Amino acid sequence: MEVSKRPSPFERVRHLWQYRELVGNLTRKELKVKYKNSILGFAWSLLNPLMYLVVFSWVFGEIMDVGVPYYGIFFLSGLLAWNLFNTGVSAGTSSIVANAQLVTKVWFPRESLVIASILASMVHFLLQSLVLLGALLVFQRMPDLSYIPVFLLAMVVLVVFSTALGIALSAINVYLRDTQHLLEVVLLAWFWMSAVAYPYGMVAAKLNDRFGSNGELIAALNPVLTVVVTFQRFLYNPADPTPEQLADPVTLALPPHGMGWYLSHLAVTGLVSLVLLYGALVVFSRLEDNFAEEI
Repeated sequence: MEVSKRPSPFERVRHLWQYRELVGNLTRKELKVKYKNSILGFAWSLLNPLMYLVVFSWVFGEIMDVGVPYYGIFFLSGLLAWNLFNTGVSAGTSSIVANAQLVTKVWFPRESLVIASILASMVHFLLQSLVLLGALLVFQRMPDLSYIPVFLLAMVVLVVFSTALGIALSAINVYLRDTQHLLEVVLLAWFWMSAVAYPYGMVAAKLNDRFGSNGELIAALNPVLTVVVTFQRFLYNPADPTPEQLADPVTLALPPHGMGWYLSHLAVTGLVSLVLLYGALVVFSRLEDNFAEEI
């Protein structure tokens, strides 16, 4: 008897497209379940960034005084990117185990559960964007519209990277349940390494002191940091750095480079993310045969 061949990563993508209606239904289910029996419902998506804004503005804007004008907008711009990544990867990692009854009863592309988690996190992203929009209106700030293509590229890169991690970790989590708990610790450390709450110049300056002029290249090894500073460049839209700030890079809120710097870094990060996505689909394909038994 001939053993059925595992579908290739490209065939898996085709299957996901064929089951796109199912993915949409799973996304709606994900959103409904998250706030089931909740009085405030989707309002919690707005309260989360508001609470972060109050706490971090007080700590970094008042107590530590990081010297970033309109710190709240700066912080929210980066937090939007981080929350999209954090929520998508966390929910995606636990999606197979959380839907054990569905996985064991009927066949469908299992990775669609991860995709649904990522899409649900994008809905929360849109809701949380309302908080930033309100802040921009209050402080009469305007995003840099010339950076819209760069911002959209950053969105795509972040979604692809989050999907790659979510698919790989969701399969591993079926066999090693510690994965989702370890991920919480890793994401906490990752947040503080991604220049969400403090200026990029502090990261670059420290790395330059330790590794010479290669500090920025080392910082770019963190793909989330690249996306975060792109979001901040577009949404926060700071004034051009002064000669004094250029002389003391630690005070720079964002990289003192033009659009080409952001595009090149995002292009590299995007290519790496695509490779990771391909590898994640290969890993998922190898591990999914025994999902029903392990769950």
